[in-house]
Amino acid sequence: MFTDPMAYNTGPQGWHAIAYRVGVDGGGTGTRVRMLHADGRLLGEGHSGPSGLTQGIDQAWTHIRLAIVTAIQASNLAGLELPVPGNTALGLGLAGANNPQLHRQFVLANPGYRRLELESDAYTSLLGAHGGRPGAMLAMGTGSVGLARHADGRRVGVGGWGFPSGDDGSGAVLGLRALNLAQRVLDGMLPAGPLADAVIAATGSTAQAVLEWSCSAGQHRFATLAPLIFDCAERDPQAAALLDYAINTMEDMARALDPDRLLPLAVLGSLGKRLAPLLSAETRQRMVPPQGNAIDGALTLC
Repeated sequence: MFTDPMAYNTGPQGWHAIAYRVGVDGGGTGTRVRMLHADGRLLGEGHSGPSGLTQGIDQAWTHIRLAIVTAIQASNLAGLELPVPGNTALGLGLAGANNPQLHRQFVLANPGYRRLELESDAYTSLLGAHGGRPGAMLAMGTGSVGLARHADGRRVGVGGWGFPSGDDGSGAVLGLRALNLAQRVLDGMLPAGPLADAVIAATGSTAQAVLEWSCSAGQHRFATLAPLIFDCAERDPQAAALLDYAINTMEDMARALDPDRLLPLAVLGSLGKRLAPLLSAETRQRMVPPQGNAIDGALTLC
């Protein structure tokens, strides 16, 4: 029978030297972890439910623990000391960790990990993308955020305010604007076009259905409309204008992060990858492929 090693709490200090390092990438949809032995050997990877801090501190710790357990189950620990909080260091990149109150609550709820370093998932994505070295990052997906770490240690952030007041240029905001366009067409304020027609078809085909769709939609659902903009851009000026808005937003974010344009720039996220070829030549010249992901960045913390 498998015994849950995380049930053994050795207290905040523990009595073991650090034998294991665990990188954690946690957000609103899931948690991924990678466990290494102190000598750098990969022992296993695991996953579980969401650990974004805005969904609750207790839930975050529960899912992190479950993900670590699945990593242990996937590993071959024969002849090694049993992983327990007292001999394990955690490097975490969690959504919501940039909120000081949530950050403090999470750290205070530490069930005994000997070392714990917590950053936002955006920051660990930045670290992973540049191998822990100075660089800039634009993450454009359902939401949008930009971060930079300069050679002198300064951190600069742009965006990340959240939907609907922030997340400029993101899939969610593009979808919201596309829906608003369709609503104006339904009201007779604008002529129909390929994008409005596609949005109306995707959200129910009738004014009543579109209303019901919009009233129940959240950030992720709005983002499902963003691909329609790309599909229609070559034959619909309204769609082309929305793409220009997203491109200009990325350019403005990159400029705010690094006005002197000295840092390598990694562009992440499904939307970012689609928009990257459309950026200015000056911005594209600074772009580099990401060296790693958010788990790689989390592991640099511990």
